[in-house]
Amino acid sequence: MVAKENVIADKSYAFALRIVRLYKFLVEKKKEFTLSKQILRSGTSIGANVEEAVGSQSRKEFRAKMSIAYKEIRETRFWLKLLRDSDYTESKRADSLLSDCEELARISGKILATTTNAIKSN
Repeated sequence: MVAKENVIADKSYAFALRIVRLYKFLVEKKKEFTLSKQILRSGTSIGANVEEAVGSQSRKEFRAKMSIAYKEIRETRFWLKLLRDSDYTESKRADSLLSDCEELARISGKILATTTNAIKSN
């Protein structure tokens, strides 16, 4: 049996891996321990909430988990901008992560809109 492709799950997992690598860089090379924990928590929480949404038992539960994932995307965007603008990470790396973050926001926003409309029409 071939697993069905799930774009948001795949992209949020890949993003979480990039965030873990950023965290390791911040701790090992920059000796930064406070902001790095914040970005690690929010950046990996996106994928965890998407994964929980995939396992939801109802559309409302799915929407709730995707809503949390969307909020975590917004928080992660904040920490990435702060790390970039405070020179803890180079602009190129931060901008690449921000681009991925924006893509996740667009995808999850569309999923939330579709799910909300489906719930309203039932």
